[in-house]
Order: sequence, then C-alpha cells, then structure tokens
Amino acid sequence: MTTERRNGLTYAEAGVDIDAGNRMVDMIKPLVRATARPGADAEIGGFGGLFDLKAAGFRDPVLVAANDGVGTKIKIAIDTGKHDTIGIDLVAMCVNDLVVQGAEPLFFLDYFATGKLSPEAAAQVVKGIALGCKEAGCALIGGETAEMPGLYADGDYDLAGFSVGAAERGTLLPRRDVAKGDVVLGLASSGVHSNGYSLVRKIVEVSGLGWEAPAPFNPAKTLGEALLEPTRIYVKSVLAAHRGTGAIKALAHITGGGFVDNIPRVLPEGLGVEVNLAAVPVPPVFGWLAKVGGLDQAEMVRTFNCGIGMVAVVAEAEAENLLAAFKAAGETAVTLGRVTEAAAEPRVTFSGALKL
Repeated sequence: MTTERRNGLTYAEAGVDIDAGNRMVDMIKPLVRATARPGADAEIGGFGGLFDLKAAGFRDPVLVAANDGVGTKIKIAIDTGKHDTIGIDLVAMCVNDLVVQGAEPLFFLDYFATGKLSPEAAAQVVKGIALGCKEAGCALIGGETAEMPGLYADGDYDLAGFSVGAAERGTLLPRRDVAKGDVVLGLASSGVHSNGYSLVRKIVEVSGLGWEAPAPFNPAKTLGEALLEPTRIYVKSVLAAHRGTGAIKALAHITGGGFVDNIPRVLPEGLGVEVNLAAVPVPPVFGWLAKVGGLDQAEMVRTFNCGIGMVAVVAEAEAENLLAAFKAAGETAVTLGRVTEAAAEPRVTFSGALKL
C-alpha cells in the first residue's frame, strides 16, 4: 500500500519542529523541578507559573521585578559549543539586580529564541539556568522556547530572563540616610561577568587566538572556557549580611558602565563616591584585556567591573561589622572608598591605580 503525499506544506517543512520542542520540555522537566522552593513547586507545562507569597513566609511584601540578557557573551557559548554555563549568567544578571534593592528572588522565567531548535543544546542552556536558580534560591516556574527560522541563523540563539523578588515593606534599599563619610565596600567579581563582551570579542580577534587556545591569563583553561566563567551570584551572601546586620544603606550591581554609571544610581542628589582603585582585587583577565586591547584605565572602569561585582554603602561605625559579615558569608570583600559631596559631574572620582 502506498500513501500519496498531500500537496500542502507542513510547519516542520517551514522550519519549526514541534516534536523537537516537546522533546526538549521532557528533557528539562527534572532540571526545573530541582529548583522548587517554598511558594512554588517548579512544575512546567501549564500556561502560567504560580507562586504563593504566604507559603514563602512573607507578611507584607513589596514585589520587585527585573529582566536582562547576557549580551554578546552568548556568541562565545555558541562558537565554542559550550552551553552549560551561559544560563547561570542569565539568572545572575537578573537576581543581582533584585538583591541590590533588598529583595529576595522568588521565581524566574526564561525566553530562549533560536533559528532551528537543538533540544540537546537548549537543555544544556536550561541546565545552567536551573543551577543559577538553585544558587539564588529562586524557583524556575516557566519559560518560552521560540523557533524562528529566517530570523536567526542555524545554531544561533538568544536569551532573556525575567525574575520577581520580594522584600518586607520598610526593608527596601537604598535607604534615605546615605551620607557624606559613609564607607564604600566592594565584593569581588568572578571575572568579566556579562558586560563588555563586544569589546572582549574584538580584543580576542586582535590577539589572533582561537577559543581552544590556552588562556594566556589562565593556562589551565582554554580561552573560551575562561571567558565563559559565569557571573557571580551574590544573593545569599548579601541577604545574609543585610538581614544579619541591618547595616547596609545601599547596594549597586556593577554591570555595563562600571563604577562610573552604576554607583550614582543608588546615591541621593549631591553625593558621590571616591574609589581607591588600588584596593580593587583585579583578576588576571582584565590585565590581559587591557594589554592586548591597549585600553587605558578610564576605558576599563567605564566598560568592565574590573574585579568588583557589587558595591555596598555603610556607616563608618558599622563598616567593620559588615565587612566581617560578607566574609563570613563567603565573599572576598574590600574597603573601596567613601561617600563624598558631589554637586556636579563626575559623581565618581578615583584615586590610586588598577593593578593591571
């Protein structure tokens, strides 16, 4: 018996494979389920994700929301075929923005867009997202996978992340009592994090090195592996210090724009900070980028975190206590500088020099 082929086209022939999408969902269900927390069972497959604030222990919560992506760092994951950590970056860029406002991340959703879906590669991406969620203590309650042939080249994909957190009313940051003379502390980064990668990739091109070459600043890893080092997630350590000491007046997540653009976002008008760059624990990757790219210090501090991923403002009398709390929570913390008067730009000034 022969079956005649019908004349009409199919969705699969147009480039969208529904079966591949379903196979991917089946692959990631155990990963998602592992992120369950009080308030969410982290089961996917419905039309919307649920979260119970009362079950999470909140009495009078204020919700805080954030969304972000990972920039062109994603291109390195695609070019190297290493997809299992970029999802950690996606979570980190969102939840670090929540915790600077004193909020505990509750749940996370992702958006994965590609030209032709590879369930195996997509599952590796979600594996990283689930790991990031577990590290941040938030549940992965949903997401969207979009296969869009003609918009993305085969093998290419992009990511967006969305997270919601909560804080009890009256505990949100920044506080209004940030004042001249307050101390500025810095928490060490894990490397470049997820900003400035268009410049990073240009520098790699100038260097002539391939992604599989040993990283000049970390020969134990390939260049691709070293530059895919995930963004540090500060949630648990910062919340522990915030709740344990009550001393944090303000926090700033050091992302694109570096110290220059991010610290003023949490300061009252008329105030700035002076940062001692000699106190920054600079990872070797930044020295390599500066040397190969011919970048001066001004470009470095405006583009990269240079070794500090999070900044905290605290009264001088509480500074040592907060420093100890950060260290007890597993952070490498340093004293960076002080809050100053700043009637005009620049609101962030520098002393000393980066150890590049």
